[in-house]
Amino acid sequence: MPASKILIVEDDQNLLATLNYNLSRESYDVVQAVDGAEALKVARQEKPDLIILDIMLPELSGFEVCRILRKEMTGPILMLTAKTEEMDRIVGLEIGADDYMTKPFSMRELLARIRAMLRRAEMTTPQPVDEQQPLRTNDLEIDVARHRAFLRNSELELSPTEFDLLAFLVKNKGFVFSREQLLEKVWGYDYAGDTRTVDVHVRWLREKIEVNPSNPKRLVTVRGAGYKLEG
Repeated sequence: MPASKILIVEDDQNLLATLNYNLSRESYDVVQAVDGAEALKVARQEKPDLIILDIMLPELSGFEVCRILRKEMTGPILMLTAKTEEMDRIVGLEIGADDYMTKPFSMRELLARIRAMLRRAEMTTPQPVDEQQPLRTNDLEIDVARHRAFLRNSELELSPTEFDLLAFLVKNKGFVFSREQLLEKVWGYDYAGDTRTVDVHVRWLREKIEVNPSNPKRLVTVRGAGYKLEG
């Protein structure tokens, strides 16, 4: 089985070298770029399995790179942000990043997240249609095999993480899950991560499946407990 290919987009040469060294030690096939324009070129040529993307880049910002690549690719994107810039983290998630890490970060945690994201990406690879039955609840249908979702027979445009979250909630309709449980079950993180990423993806799902997203009736918040899908 070929090694997973990871694109690192980082203009800090010391951090780039550190990431390259540690990922190569883990037997990943590493490619790199030092600015936004080069990132687009390398991503299109190399088609990486995962992208580690810094926000502050020359030429094009990480936001612009993420926005463009999310329209062209479905692989996971992990954004790197400054510790104090909370708004950057939220914007990154809203334009299509699957998760983020704040600098400085633990290399051990980064590697754990990469493994989890790649594992989840492999699980969403389309399978033969007779191996997985669609999930249904009322007017929602999740075609797991083809990785497609429909609401009232109209196809929903979902990011890979949105799809995984919706499929999980449909499969477990009526059960309440805490943010930490969703991080473990959907994102695959078996440690305490930042739950903000869960809230952002829930909000985006509501925009797509609720009649009135500001007053959700389907994907509801259970105060003090978490989220559940009512139907």
